[in-house]
Amino acid sequence: MGFYSLRGLRASALLVCFCTLLVGANGGSPGLYIVYLGDVKHGHPNDVIASHHDVLAAVVGSKDDSLASMVHNYKHGFSGFAAMLTQEQAEQLAEHPEVISVQRSKRYTTTTTRSWDFLGLGLSYQMPSELLHRSGYGEDIIIGVIDTGIWPESRSFSDEGYGPVPSRWKGVCQVGEGWGSDNCSRKIIGARFYTAGIDKDDLKMDVLSPRDKDGHGTHTASTAAGSVVEDASFHGLASGAARGGAPRARIAVYKSVWPNAAIGVRAGNTATVLAAIDDAIHDGVDVLSLSLVAEENSFGALHAVQKGITVVYAAGNLGPARQVVSNPAPWVITVAASKIDRSFPTVITLGNKQQIVGQSLYYQEGSSQRSGFKPLVFGGLCTLSALNATDVRGKIVLCASPLVSLLASFPAALTNVLKGGGSGIIFAQYTTNLVDATADCKGIACVLVDLDTTNHIVLYMGDVRSPVAKIAPAQSVTGEEAVAPKVAAFSSRGPSIEYPEVIKPDIAAPGASILGAIKDAYAISSGTSMATPHVSGIVALLKALHPNWSPAALKSAIMTTASVNDARSMPILAQGMSPKIADPFDYGAGHINPNKAADPGLIYDIDPSDYNRFFGCNFKRSIPCNATVLPGYHLNLPSIAIPDLRRQIIVSRTVTNVGEVDAIYHAEIQSPPGVKMDVEPSVLVFNAANKVITFQVKISPLWRLQGDYTFGSLTWHNGLKTVQIPIAIRMTIHDLYADVA
Repeated sequence: MGFYSLRGLRASALLVCFCTLLVGANGGSPGLYIVYLGDVKHGHPNDVIASHHDVLAAVVGSKDDSLASMVHNYKHGFSGFAAMLTQEQAEQLAEHPEVISVQRSKRYTTTTTRSWDFLGLGLSYQMPSELLHRSGYGEDIIIGVIDTGIWPESRSFSDEGYGPVPSRWKGVCQVGEGWGSDNCSRKIIGARFYTAGIDKDDLKMDVLSPRDKDGHGTHTASTAAGSVVEDASFHGLASGAARGGAPRARIAVYKSVWPNAAIGVRAGNTATVLAAIDDAIHDGVDVLSLSLVAEENSFGALHAVQKGITVVYAAGNLGPARQVVSNPAPWVITVAASKIDRSFPTVITLGNKQQIVGQSLYYQEGSSQRSGFKPLVFGGLCTLSALNATDVRGKIVLCASPLVSLLASFPAALTNVLKGGGSGIIFAQYTTNLVDATADCKGIACVLVDLDTTNHIVLYMGDVRSPVAKIAPAQSVTGEEAVAPKVAAFSSRGPSIEYPEVIKPDIAAPGASILGAIKDAYAISSGTSMATPHVSGIVALLKALHPNWSPAALKSAIMTTASVNDARSMPILAQGMSPKIADPFDYGAGHINPNKAADPGLIYDIDPSDYNRFFGCNFKRSIPCNATVLPGYHLNLPSIAIPDLRRQIIVSRTVTNVGEVDAIYHAEIQSPPGVKMDVEPSVLVFNAANKVITFQVKISPLWRLQGDYTFGSLTWHNGLKTVQIPIAIRMTIHDLYADVA
């Protein structure tokens, strides 16, 4: 299969490779492989590169052949290389004594005016939020954005009022097509792009420079660290002051993602993303933001974390299905997407004067008059064959079916209605939180409705001989009437197949209908891609406030202070085909609360070398993958997940007091149903001489059965602060027992 970590093959990576993500051909045809050699063992990068050629030449035959095969050298944060190899050569390299693993390179696909106010980070310079004020708005923290590049002329990247570039910065401003050295600034302090290993036809669809032709990278960068831009909007919708979470942070750009003609989306690969991570470690970033869906071999992110860099990844957009969460490594922060308290109501008026409110980003340019009533017809699934039997010219078409949520998509239906000459489209679906699909309705009126309101439209159409309707442009509405936050329907859910002993995702953040910069304008986008930079920006603020905190400490502060209830103390919901109360596999520890994260009271810290103890067998031959490696739930994470509880398990956790010196915390246990939990000691007493305390959690099954996951929590509280971690337990009897019936 092209995956040769011979001392630790990981099943989910193999599965992903088998399904879709292999790059290159099997058999004797060369493909792009990643060869990992561990820590850098040479002082100068040139010596590291020379060692790579020595290793590769032993397999390909000569130094000249090695030079011809080499694609990338990883020489700063870790040692390794990407090379074009046959399967036989990859197998030979895997046996080399200096090689830890050889993997086929895989594709990585990509996955705001209101959201920051919603999170309590109001920007009023007279009375900014406490965290913004205390952190200096993220002053001089460097956020590395690995994405599709950036549009430097956007107002979101103005460097007005900025001081000199931080002296610790070691990066470069790489020039290229449409990008000169003057495109870097005191805001965008560095820029690189990576083309090696990318198909030449894909590169022709973009520009060979850090410039963002696509818009995705610009949107995410502006969300994480964009400067303040007043009166931003998308054609009048979502208007307000656009800015990033850390508006005074610096941005370093690593363009690693390119258009991909074969799969029709933007995509990168393991080789380019690892090259970006390696350079980012060298350059001196504080935070890495990757709005990518990747089954990463993850040693790049691990090395970054071990160098003190917090790595933030997207959970993916395959929800609401379970077990599809991406980027599940325990050393990164994996972000789910939520919906905030903003909507875009779009009024449909039927011929009987009944008004039905849908959602869209439908707008009319200039002073165009609102469309009057138009004939309303039924288009079924609005496939070409369905519309061939219906005259839709000049009419509004209702696209609906009992199975519309599974069998149709809005963009395809819109295209077909346009081909038929329709003047509008009403598209029925279950809630997807992807209103931005309607951002460009190609000049006709459009609106999304749910299946319940669709039924009222259908009943009206059945009652009259000549049904008519009109669709008004959308409006922006924010406020307390909306139930928010909610986990977005598209957000990928856990548990992780790869790391079942770690709860993933870790945290939820705004990711539905987020306004951000795209080229010289602003647009609304949805996805965990949009949620990720929200967390990256908050990490930057926390890093500015607590410069000595480790990535694990920052992650703990975010997770243990998260909200599991909304402002009305109602449980946060998770949207999907059937909305439900959210659980840790929907949102991890909960919805991010940045102001509380600034002062968490206690943190669950991790020595970065501990990750090797629990998970190093995936990468290091020196650690055997057998029972001597402790299960992952013994890692000092701010969560506990046990996927196979059969008898009592004792889990230890250590907390560090970062609040008031003298403090007493009491344990509050919410045991998962079917599970008995005890905590010893149940009271933690901190003082100047006793800042770090270890406690034990005893977890026992109440029944003997082959069960499913149930959820609980462990909370430490001292009357002022609560420090809560999620718990997920599955009782089992049998190993490898498929739950398919």
